[in-house]
Amino acid sequence: MARPLRLEFAGALYHLTSRGNRRELIYETDEDRCVFLAVLDEVCETFNWVCHAYCMMGNHYHLLIETPEGNLSQGMRQLNGVYTQRFNRQHRRVGHLLQGRYKAILVEKDAYLLELARYIVLNPVRAEMTSSRNEAIVKAYASGGYSMKAIGDFFGLHYSRVSRIINEAKGKT
Repeated sequence: MARPLRLEFAGALYHLTSRGNRRELIYETDEDRCVFLAVLDEVCETFNWVCHAYCMMGNHYHLLIETPEGNLSQGMRQLNGVYTQRFNRQHRRVGHLLQGRYKAILVEKDAYLLELARYIVLNPVRAEMTSSRNEAIVKAYASGGYSMKAIGDFFGLHYSRVSRIINEAKGKT
């Protein structure tokens, strides 16, 4: 049975995910995360993609990608292939890193874009992967995708409290 064709067209917006083979980790170190982001940056530059949001979990990732030129498959082949090669070289491994085919869900820009971006960026909070709510607030603000009011609304805080949390975090760095 043949795989269904992917819908690809100029200006499309996709929620993309890919999981580690056997649900294993696809990032073992912070260096692996930096390598993934570097490869993603290269792919965005090469294929003229716009990355609206991303989230790197331990054994999978989420991306919100716009493809102005309708070249999703080419870019994903490059992203997953090059990252796997670099990961395998770094960790002296061979074979598959990612399980099966990536998932691509076509997204309606007007109806679902903001909610999906929130879901992706705040995924580690829901999975309780962040050490604190304040850390999640700072990361959400640093992503550039949310106003202090939007973050406050999500966490049930006044935006002035969000501002204090972000300023306190800046003072620590």
